[in-house]
Amino acid sequence: MQNDLRKQQALEYHSKGRPGKIEVIPTKEAKTQRDLSLAYSPGVAAPCLEIAENVENVYKYTAKGNLVAVISNGTAVLGLGDIGPEAGKPVMEGKGVLFKIFADIDVFDIEINEKDPERFVQIVQALEPTFGGINLEDIKAPECFYIEQELKKRLNIPVMHDDQHGTAIISAAALLNALEIQKKKIDKVKFVVSGAGAAAMACIMLYEALGARHDNFLVFDRKGVLHKGRTDLEFFKQKFANAKGAMSLAQAMKDADVFIGLSAGNVVSADMVKSMARNPIVFAMANPDPEISWEEATGARKDIIMATGRSDYPNQVNNVLGFPYIFRGALDVRAKHINEEMKLAAVKALADLAKTPVPDIVNMAYDEKNIIFGENYIIPKPLDPRLLATVAPAVAKAAMESGVAKLPITNWDNYITNLNKRLGLDNQVMRVIGNKARRDPKRIVFAEADNVKILKAAQIVYDEGIGYPILLGDENKINSIAAANGIDLTDIPIFDPRSDAMEEKRNSYSEIFFQKRGRKGFNAYESKKVMKDRNYFGCMMVECGDADAMISGLAKNYPDTIRPALHTIGTEDGVKKIAGMYLMLTKKGPLFLADTTVNFNPTAEELAEITLMVAKEVRQFNIIPRIAMLSYSNFGSSNSSEAKLVAEARKIVKGKMPSLLVDGEMQASVAFNKELMKENYPFSELADKDVNTLIFPNLAAGNIAYNLMKELETADAVGPILLGLKKPVHILQLGSTVRSIYNMALIAVVDAQIKSKTATDEIVKRSRWWKRFRKVSKDI
Repeated sequence: MQNDLRKQQALEYHSKGRPGKIEVIPTKEAKTQRDLSLAYSPGVAAPCLEIAENVENVYKYTAKGNLVAVISNGTAVLGLGDIGPEAGKPVMEGKGVLFKIFADIDVFDIEINEKDPERFVQIVQALEPTFGGINLEDIKAPECFYIEQELKKRLNIPVMHDDQHGTAIISAAALLNALEIQKKKIDKVKFVVSGAGAAAMACIMLYEALGARHDNFLVFDRKGVLHKGRTDLEFFKQKFANAKGAMSLAQAMKDADVFIGLSAGNVVSADMVKSMARNPIVFAMANPDPEISWEEATGARKDIIMATGRSDYPNQVNNVLGFPYIFRGALDVRAKHINEEMKLAAVKALADLAKTPVPDIVNMAYDEKNIIFGENYIIPKPLDPRLLATVAPAVAKAAMESGVAKLPITNWDNYITNLNKRLGLDNQVMRVIGNKARRDPKRIVFAEADNVKILKAAQIVYDEGIGYPILLGDENKINSIAAANGIDLTDIPIFDPRSDAMEEKRNSYSEIFFQKRGRKGFNAYESKKVMKDRNYFGCMMVECGDADAMISGLAKNYPDTIRPALHTIGTEDGVKKIAGMYLMLTKKGPLFLADTTVNFNPTAEELAEITLMVAKEVRQFNIIPRIAMLSYSNFGSSNSSEAKLVAEARKIVKGKMPSLLVDGEMQASVAFNKELMKENYPFSELADKDVNTLIFPNLAAGNIAYNLMKELETADAVGPILLGLKKPVHILQLGSTVRSIYNMALIAVVDAQIKSKTATDEIVKRSRWWKRFRKVSKDI
């Protein structure tokens, strides 16, 4: 009996989920002797025997079902050619990172020192028991064709050569949408293809599967156009030799509808583009230099739709839009192959996704106000969080319908929910904010640097390249804490406001401070004395341009941290009261809450001002605010003074900013239930909108709601984000984690970017006004 129980415990420990159910795999505990005995001997014998009895149990008791091998021999690495397996390893490792980030797939990269195609196939074939799928990478043509074809025949797990099919799938999705915008039919258009390697061949074959006619393609390799008269063509090029005879690329481009570039940079001229048919499509996908630059192509034709492989221009054809999600769908139904039907399903899912409204998080990621389907957006952006739950199910369904799925999915709603749980939109939001911060790192003052959590966060901020930390406190104490905890503070400056070395800076700051506060309760002596306080000193660094933002509050109460910021930096023009806002990272996307930290019982005018400040801040993240002003009443259902106050505040907001999407008073249940809103309050401007911002009637309501969400683990909180200050100062919660401090640093950097840009824009505006004024004066 005891042995049976022990066996059951061991099987449960090693189980990766019940058969037929796709679920997120938790990390197994291995802290106690019991855990170790289950993980390895003697407990591990139980799953071994189960797998020996039925080999399919390997998916139940091991990581095989979520493990992909990225395999290369280094014969065609990027545009570098045959540089060997070791030199290609960084690319394979990078590919593994992308699999994990975008689809939560585990990867082993394997570099094989073998160029003989048959021996390469035999080596990979022998690895089948370990992996759930094989991603072939950077293998030169024509060997890659044989290798992929043979592995598909011999293996019962999905195999895909991404260099071929990844580019084909993504470009095909972009092509379908470009043709739709240009009002052209795929079976009518004429193609010119520059490049005759593996990717080009795969593109042509996939386009043909979508309806393109074989004889409408003219293909060029390094030696010229492919035609039957050429005796030097490799076997895989011969069937694409459609040209009647020799011709130049310029001749082929005349009256062509579509150009597909998978060759080398700068082989296409503006004159060639000008000679193309009306409403041309140009996909110049050579990297890093496309066949023709974006500027030159769009300068040559106003009716062109252009795509490249580069991330710094619209319409990037990027393989990361495909391979993570294709393998995710294939693994989740335990597909035996990745077939044509699955690839076409991925194409259509990507093309359709580009036509749907773009989430706020995507606009924020790419510094756009409102990305919409059109000539500059024909393919989804790589950071679109919807890709996983859109492409993977489409691929999984195609696998089931085409008969290659061994583990059909029965509940698609649960499957999509579990896909979103794998990564969570919360991770996506902070990743986007992190990318934005890295573009323009700022100097961040950490006023409480004698705290190990602050030091850990500061090191991460510096190592991740999102900012330049400045630490305030006793240098010896800070270095001692850092040394004891293995924290590297090399190149991070430390200033002690109380030290003699800072006397000159203290005096300078105190003079400026005294000018600000001399008639507001501070005398000259107090102005000097207060500069020894790290919060005052840090705020003055920001005010005087010696730093860009400050973070404090880990060990002090909220008012003691806000007060120095108000005294030194002050509020923005027109702002009477500051407010506090939390960014809640939910599975459905970002949700902004205010006021959660500052104003106890705001008047209608104050609540309106808070709402306008929040709207401004939300817009700074390139998110369109959709604001619900909350109460226990719905649009006058209660005649109480509290409900009337919220309704009056909304009226004031609309009077000052009529275009703002804001409504209330309403209950939170109504705000988040569009069906309920449409049925009962169809007049509301939020009736068909997803609310992303909540304004609470008072501090108690806001703070309670925020804490409930946080403690019930329905969302991660970033904040509080102070609103209304002229320059960025942000307050930590007492006892914040390292992660919370790091997230606040991201917010502070982005806030500093915005405020510095606003200041710069104001200077530019003033300089333009001054130039006009001087010109008019001179004329007079």
